[in-house]
Amino acid sequence: MIQSYWSSSDFDVFAVDGLDHRMKALQEKIQPKFKDLGNHFAHRLSAHGTGEFFPHVAKHARRTVNPPRDSWVAFAPAKRGYKALPHFQIGLWGTHLFIVLAIIYENPDKKGIAERLENNLNVLTSLPDDFVVSGDHMKPDAERISEVGNEGLEKLLDRLQTVKKAEFLVGRHLPREEAAKLNEEQFYEYAEDTITKLLPVYDVVIHSFD
Repeated sequence: MIQSYWSSSDFDVFAVDGLDHRMKALQEKIQPKFKDLGNHFAHRLSAHGTGEFFPHVAKHARRTVNPPRDSWVAFAPAKRGYKALPHFQIGLWGTHLFIVLAIIYENPDKKGIAERLENNLNVLTSLPDDFVVSGDHMKPDAERISEVGNEGLEKLLDRLQTVKKAEFLVGRHLPREEAAKLNEEQFYEYAEDTITKLLPVYDVVIHSFD
């Protein structure tokens, strides 16, 4: 039997009680995979030609009491910080795996990004049926683009322009049971396919499509 890349015990890390114990489990079980994914997909994204990308494994360093409910590796064209930039993430909640392009509240160009996406809404609506959108990276929930339609997308993008804490995430969620069926090669192919399909969205976001 071929070993899966993600196991049920990886997702169970987010049920470990206590900050120190959960962080220890994260560091031992999940972060080595994040580092491998980080190195691989930073090279892949750099090859896209819009700048050199660097991986950032979430450290959760500011936490003093509450253990993290999710974790990720982010990719952005900056060595030090990524939260103020449009960035890609591969990560886990206890319920599912996610691969997304994220514009979060620290980004200073949210208004411009929202306007560009509104003017090029087809880059979102032409994504496959299993792609989802969310307005808050702190919550695990997301909705399928095929279900929210143009009206739902426009509401999210309007909110991105007008609400200080508003965010916009687009990508794929994979239930933990489905993720645990994929071996390493299959998961890398899934991640590659997802990121490839998100790159036209990224190009609009950073205005590199002219």
